[in-house]
Parts: sequence; structure tokens; C-alpha cells
Amino acid sequence: MTVAAPAPEVVRVERISKSFIVRKDNSLKDRVVGLFRYRQHRKIYTAVNDVSLTIHAGTTIGLLGANGSGKSTLLKLIGGILSPDSGTVSHRGRIAALLELGAGFHPDLSGRENVFLNAALLGLTRGETEARFDDIVRFSGIGEFIDNEVKFYSSGMYMRLAFAVAVHTDPDILLVDEVLAVGDEAFQRKCMDKIRSFQQEGRTIILVSHAASQISELCDATIVLKDGEVAYEGDARGGLAALRDIMEGRRVGDTLAEEEAERDRIAKRPLRVSRIETLDESGQPCRDFAPGDPLVIRIHVAASAVTPTWTTGFSIDGPSGQMVIATNTDRLDATLSPITNGGAAMEYRIEALHLGSGDYFINANASPTIDVDTDVLWQGAKFRVLGDDTNLGTTQATITVSEPR
Repeated sequence: MTVAAPAPEVVRVERISKSFIVRKDNSLKDRVVGLFRYRQHRKIYTAVNDVSLTIHAGTTIGLLGANGSGKSTLLKLIGGILSPDSGTVSHRGRIAALLELGAGFHPDLSGRENVFLNAALLGLTRGETEARFDDIVRFSGIGEFIDNEVKFYSSGMYMRLAFAVAVHTDPDILLVDEVLAVGDEAFQRKCMDKIRSFQQEGRTIILVSHAASQISELCDATIVLKDGEVAYEGDARGGLAALRDIMEGRRVGDTLAEEEAERDRIAKRPLRVSRIETLDESGQPCRDFAPGDPLVIRIHVAASAVTPTWTTGFSIDGPSGQMVIATNTDRLDATLSPITNGGAAMEYRIEALHLGSGDYFINANASPTIDVDTDVLWQGAKFRVLGDDTNLGTTQATITVSEPR
């Protein structure tokens, strides 16, 4: 992929592929037998297959894909952590990679010692690290724990320190794999601010994130991987749409494969969600809504016996999978009539949909008493909000712009 920009190339990937051997023996006996039938107990898994791309200085690229699509492997190949089986990777400038929790850290060393170790791995001299040490500790917020062994750190402390070291090595290229989801909200904001400052300084960033808001806000372009191959290359909006299509296809396949087992499993429950409907304000089935429209969610449940008390609830997942609305009858202080005839229904009315444009999925649950024998129907209904695309977020608002008077 070539990002159209009047800037020099900093990363070039030419037809790289990477495969791994996955062993299928699960015991010592299997391994002994496998000595005589080696090939029967190994499987070749291709994580990256014939991928080419070119990235120019000063661009921020979002790398998207479902789990197992090859995103992390591709980042490791670009960062030089893995070597490709075929093809070539070249880059100009210093690379800092934040790919795995605590990568480059030794658990038996203190945070202080690991700062020097990690910085050395990223190309700094001891003198350069000493000059930046106080800034690294201040940014990480580790404080007095800097002299504790890192094996006693929480995952958040690990990543805060690793991120602080990486961004203080003055990298020309920053590789980030989902680490912005680690840490408290204040530290996440600090990380985002640092990345924005890198962008303003003209540095190159390759970012893996499942947060649609981060991709839309930060990325100049996106690459979507599917089964180790490039499925889409282009702008952020198109990349997120391509990812949704891939995830929808995967959901359909998973549903067909697991449908029979799921029926057997839920048939034994005293109460289960049988289906979900989306209705307009007149009670008619509807799947397309405009911002501000009312939405009625009707949840149908089936009971295997008389059920004197029961609860139900729902949640709505946004276009990128994040939960945007959720509630239940317990939170709403609703009193439900006993189920005596094998089934019942409950309606939730959202008076006005203040959601951005895109596809939304509804999950519903039901149980005889809250949190006991709960049955969940995941993505039992889908609806679409048709907006004017002026708002990039998941919340719809009327927005105007003008110069101050």
C-alpha cells in the first residue's frame, strides 16, 4: 500500500510471508509416537501471506482485523522482532515497538534497572537514558515503585513504564499494539496526548486498535487484514466498514457451526430468550431509523415451567462492537407478571435514538431471578441508524459551526 504524501518512505514491506508450526500432540505419549509419524503431528499456520505496503514519513496507519488475522505478526515483522520466511522489510530511522505486555522487561529486575535495559534494547546509550530517566518515571506515574521488582507490578504498571520508555527514546517510527487500552483513564489520555504530539512532530505511527474512535481520530489511512492477507487499504472510514463486514461474516459462520450445540444447551434452562424484535413507534417491525426516532425493543422469552418471578434486560453494541446502551427490568424497577403459559414478552422503549450512523446489534438476557440461570441471546437483532455522517462518534448531536461574534 502506498500512502499518497509528499514525504520520503520510512517503511517498505515487499511480499513478506510468515508461517508457524503448530504441534498437534497433547501428551508425552503423542510426542514419542510422533517421532515416527512427525508430519502427522504438525500443522503449518500462515499468519502473514504475501503482504506488501509502503508507508511515508509523518503518517499514522491503523492496522485492523479480527483476532488471528495477522496484525501482531505483521507489526513484529516490521519491528524486526520476527524475520519473514520470504520477502523483505526495510525501514529508515529508529523504531520503538510496544507490542506485548512487558516485552524487554526482566521480572527479577527493578523498574529502574528495566528502564535502562529496555532503553538499551531500543537503541539508547546509558548516558542518554540517565538524561531522560526522571522524565520517564514522571510520565509513567510509577513513583516510589520504580525500585521494586517488576514481577510485583500490575499489568497497568508494566505497560505504563514500557510506554514511557518507548516514547522517550525519540523514535522516528512508533509501533503500538493495543496498549492504549491499558491503564486508568488519566494515563490513557496522557498516552493519546503523546501520540498527538508525535503526529505534530511528523513522526510515523502504526497503530493496532479495536477502538473505532481512536482509528477515526488518529489515522490517516488503514490496512485491514483477513487470514494474513490485505483485504482493504484506504481511509479510516472505509477500513472500519470493511472490518465490520468481516466480523459480520465471521459471526454468521460461527452461528451456523454452533447453532445445534447452542439449542441443546439452552433447552435445559428454565427461561430463555427466543427472539428479539425492533419496532417503530406505531409497533410495526422496523430496522432503519433516523437520529431522534423512537425505538421499541421487544424481547420474547420461553419458559419450561410456571415462572412466578423473572427479569430481563438488553444491551446495544455499536458499529465497532462497543456497548452504547444497556439496562434491565431490575434497574428500571419494573414488576413483571408471572409466566404461566410457556412464554411472555417485554418491551423497552427508547424515546429518542441519539446515536451516530451505522449498524447496531441488540443482545438480550432473561433469568428466573437476577444473575441466576441467565440465558443470553447475543446479537439477536440488528438495526441501522441512517445519519448524515457529519458526526464521527457514536452519539448523535445537532452541531453547527460559526465564527465568534
